[in-house]
Amino acid sequence: MLELRKDIFADERDDNLKEIGKGTQRQDMLGHVTGTSTYFDDHKLQGMLHLKVVRSTHSHARLRRIDTSEAERSPGVRRVIRGADVPRNLNTLLSLINFGKDDEPSLAVDKVRYKGEPIVAVVADSPREAYEALATIRVDYEPLPAVFDVEEALKPGAPVVNETYPKNTFTYHDVYDHQKLRFGDAERGLAEADHVLEQRYQMSPIEHAPTETNGSIAAPDTNGRYVVYTSTQALFFSLDTCAKILDVPSNTFHFIGGTVGGGFGGKVDTITEPLAILGAMLTGRPVRYQLGREEEMQYGPPRGAERIYIRDGVMRDGRIVARKIRAYFDSGAYTRLSSYAVVKCAAHLPGPYTIPNVHGDIYCVFTNRTPATAMRGFGVTAVDFALECQMDKLAHLVGIDPMEFRIINAYRDGDMKAHRREAKNTALIECVQVAAEKAKWPLREEFKRMSSRKDGGGSRAVVPPTPREAAAPRTAASQQRTSYDRPSPAPVQETPRTVPPPPPPSPPQAPAHGATRFSSVFGTRRR
Repeated sequence: MLELRKDIFADERDDNLKEIGKGTQRQDMLGHVTGTSTYFDDHKLQGMLHLKVVRSTHSHARLRRIDTSEAERSPGVRRVIRGADVPRNLNTLLSLINFGKDDEPSLAVDKVRYKGEPIVAVVADSPREAYEALATIRVDYEPLPAVFDVEEALKPGAPVVNETYPKNTFTYHDVYDHQKLRFGDAERGLAEADHVLEQRYQMSPIEHAPTETNGSIAAPDTNGRYVVYTSTQALFFSLDTCAKILDVPSNTFHFIGGTVGGGFGGKVDTITEPLAILGAMLTGRPVRYQLGREEEMQYGPPRGAERIYIRDGVMRDGRIVARKIRAYFDSGAYTRLSSYAVVKCAAHLPGPYTIPNVHGDIYCVFTNRTPATAMRGFGVTAVDFALECQMDKLAHLVGIDPMEFRIINAYRDGDMKAHRREAKNTALIECVQVAAEKAKWPLREEFKRMSSRKDGGGSRAVVPPTPREAAAPRTAASQQRTSYDRPSPAPVQETPRTVPPPPPPSPPQAPAHGATRFSSVFGTRRR
């Protein structure tokens, strides 16, 4: 287990944490208050063109025909870009760390899977001329049945949202359709409990609403390279994603980040950079692509909606003896980062409480909604809200003060977590005591004397017998990481592509750009 070595990192951070009440100045404060901070859009390049996109008016539809002939003749238009122009028109961010299959096109080709999905891009001399050209593009749709509810999406016969995942659930390790947590026997614990409480919690999608909308500027540089000014929060993720989509080595690009005008997780996805760079490649001119406010609010990726069912068994003395959780993350039409949010959610169960029997099933579900992404604590924030609401309701059910109820069930040092790791450096009891003191909330003396360092371990450190479940049938492993080896060029047709069978296993090779990969999901290094 990794722990901070204070003797080694003593000069790196001051550990006294006494900042409240002090006038500590942020490095970027002066630029912000004087209006001199530089954002990506402050770069005004000579001859800069502007890119805008046609977006789907349907949540789910087949694209019968796309007529761009009039747009190509419109004043000021330098280039019309379609899906066939994108070298590798399929991507998902986490495939860079071998986690997930490429499932999202930069520009839709055969189908659209959410309202607002990009279909055609227009590069023109001015934003107005680009918008006027967009208005002349005709898209013939064949509407298809859509599904917007996570549980409806999992029912037999539900419309298939994303053919990469035909069951409408993300597939983990080529086998599992969800993340599981099993610790003890939750059904037995619920049967033995004095009270059982089951509740449903529903969170809505949340738009980040940054002051600065998503955007980037790409410009030709010397030696066949391109410089990219971007508002991204994930500079190297964006650089490698663009290298993959555009089928070039990553040293082709010089990405310049800088001040982000509000992100909160919503600028982790690589939304504008690939098309801006492709526009610069096709025109030989700088290209700016920035979402308008309406686009940002309606089509920019939100925090995903989450639905959580919690069933708890509690004794009259306040001990929670069983917790059963079933949760669904609405990924929208494509994966983005929702599959990772599910991993984080499962890792957080059952909250900061010692519960001897825990059962969790967490699903990443595809619907015909706007693809979801990261937002401050995603995967944990919503389930924490649900768990703490549940704690208040349980306390009321057994007639115990909600602060004292939390202290009764809180982790203590030496306890066994549901993930079979010993709890260390716990402090929930002390946090509750301080919160009660600040709020002038009356705690009984016995609870004021309790400590996270006492009464843990012992019987609370035992891993309880856990019933084994039947193993899921294994299927042939699929290639979950797009190779960086570039095959010889072949004609690209704007028709559904047939996927060849996976190649036979071969020794691992470094990607074309030679970067070492670290997986935060699996904690391993990859070349």
